[in-house]
Amino acid sequence: MILRNRIALSALVSLALIFPALSQAPLPSDARRSALGLGAAWYPEQWPESRWDADLTLMEQAHINFVRVGEFAWSTIEPHEGDFHLEWLKHAVRAAERHHIAVVIGTPSAAPPAWLTQKYPETLRTMENGRKDGHGSRQQFDWSDPKYRELSRRVAEKMSEAFGHDANVVGWQIDNEYANESFGPSTQTQFQNWLHAKYGTLENLNNRWTTAYWSETYQDWNQIPIANHGGNPGLMLNWKEFVSDTWRSYQKNQLDAIRAHAEPRQMITTNMMGWFDAYDHYTVAQDLDFASWDDYVGTGHLDPVRNGATHDLTRGFLHKNFWVMETQPGSVNWQTDNNALDKGEVRAMAWNAIGHGSEAVEYWQWRSALNGQEQYHGTLVGADGTPVPLYNEVKQIGAEFEKAAPSLAETTIQSQVAVLQDYSSRWAINWQRHNKAFDPIDALLSYYAPLHQLARSVDVISDTAPIAQYKLVVAPALNVLTPEATKNLQAYVLAGGNLVLGQRSAMKNEDNSLFSERQPGPLAAMLGARVEQFYALDQAIPVSGVWGDAQNNIWAEQLSVTEQTTQVLMRYGASNGWLDGQPAAVTRKVGRGTVTYIGAALNEPAMKHAAEWMLKQSGVATVLPEIPTDVDVTIRSNTKTRILILTNYGSEMHLIQLPHAMQDVLKGGDTTSVSLPRFGVAVLKELAGTE
Repeated sequence: MILRNRIALSALVSLALIFPALSQAPLPSDARRSALGLGAAWYPEQWPESRWDADLTLMEQAHINFVRVGEFAWSTIEPHEGDFHLEWLKHAVRAAERHHIAVVIGTPSAAPPAWLTQKYPETLRTMENGRKDGHGSRQQFDWSDPKYRELSRRVAEKMSEAFGHDANVVGWQIDNEYANESFGPSTQTQFQNWLHAKYGTLENLNNRWTTAYWSETYQDWNQIPIANHGGNPGLMLNWKEFVSDTWRSYQKNQLDAIRAHAEPRQMITTNMMGWFDAYDHYTVAQDLDFASWDDYVGTGHLDPVRNGATHDLTRGFLHKNFWVMETQPGSVNWQTDNNALDKGEVRAMAWNAIGHGSEAVEYWQWRSALNGQEQYHGTLVGADGTPVPLYNEVKQIGAEFEKAAPSLAETTIQSQVAVLQDYSSRWAINWQRHNKAFDPIDALLSYYAPLHQLARSVDVISDTAPIAQYKLVVAPALNVLTPEATKNLQAYVLAGGNLVLGQRSAMKNEDNSLFSERQPGPLAAMLGARVEQFYALDQAIPVSGVWGDAQNNIWAEQLSVTEQTTQVLMRYGASNGWLDGQPAAVTRKVGRGTVTYIGAALNEPAMKHAAEWMLKQSGVATVLPEIPTDVDVTIRSNTKTRILILTNYGSEMHLIQLPHAMQDVLKGGDTTSVSLPRFGVAVLKELAGTE
């Protein structure tokens, strides 16, 4: 992806698919489109300018076509208040341009300089213990503080004035990995005002939170505390919602400053962190142009199911392709044991991202910093400036991305199956797990894994997102059900959709209060059944029925049928007496659709049978059923073609016979079979008329 004219727009066009506005910009005739970006986090402020060209040459040789810069450079950009130094960054952007490498600029608000926190100590966040955070790390700022917002907006504005029309700057990242909230008096006052605006009166708040319990009733708004754990469930849920709204407004403060000066083709994101749940990502993502996340394994090795589900989660924030803004080049430094990924595993991880809808993969970081808290973190180039062994694997990824980009252009994930996830439900369960083994993410993955293996494509989306287009919608542990979500699910079923509810679903309303109806609350009448009692299990119990014999060792709900048209699918065996012979899973036809409730946490073999049943009942065909289970298959498509990405995560070589001839995108030519060693990847394009 090289542009050989005076202004290098190479990576600009490489981002045209995730940035639709870019494809409308006038481009030189020799510009080559690419659907895939390969990037690195580059910190030119840490190195002499005389070294930059050597680094950028190595990047270009590895087919790296964009870098992210600036996100931790506030003390270099503004070494003294109001004294902005941006010439060095302009030189860096021009240097990258000479090497046909585009630039994403990060705003530096994740790491404020010492002069700022010293002069304005109110900008430091207050930790839960009441002490102020200090300088010398990152994320030590108070995201609710007006002065900090003023100063972070000003630096974003100065940067966008300088680079908002720069042809080689293709996008912006706001801040870095939102994480830490503040618990000080000013934040508490903002929270109280937020509650006042939401509930109107204390009488309404007290009633909806049942504050008569433990004499928690409030007579004045200023009595309401911050509760991050151990408090009233309504209070804790509202705190999380406030945190989410505050991150959104913090982000929009900088986003508006950038958009006032940047060309529309420069699209804006922030790098989120997968299943991290300190805030509601749907709330924060809605103002962004595209979603991105930081994909790290940490200790151990890649779990393609969990990692793939996290990609699908991120894609679901805005319902379109996304970026991996950071990923690990072999190893990290922040775990107890920082093992390296095996040879070939980094390549497999990159293709896992592309297969689930990513348009870019960026490695953190390019070169080892000589000092700082992350000296041992994996890199592509060592502190001496020479490549580490992994460099050649990333170079291979870059060459493959260039080969595959034309075939993957304008493709995305088109699923018939959706799995619903909801931050309020995850918070509610994690605050009161009742069984410490009941992890709501694991509950979701227990459904996602067999469904993805069979359907090859699953969307992970919010419970209020549009769902009419899906043949099957599965809601594991949808603990908190709002009126909006209730209407969404009811309308879906009545119109012909197939809804499956997992255990612990529809227990609570939007205030984190128990429904006055038994589970599944407002959906019980539609189901024609209800939960009589739930049990946290201390030993495995048997379950059997249409999905075979199973074991359940975490959670069991005793169901009762209230309508003759409700069919029992599974029953409990002899266990604690209460569950013996009682329904564990039921289903009912309603309107043109069906609603199913699974009250047992089934083991993997039973979940596979359940997934097969769900797909058959919903009319979703199993895709490539003969593929070995340790070979992952993902599918990207558009109206003209389908691209299959096959990756072998098993230890043995697999010879895959294809159902018909396909084009081997990476090797060239047509083929009816592919041979995949461990971590082997094949990118296959279906030929015309063979879908």
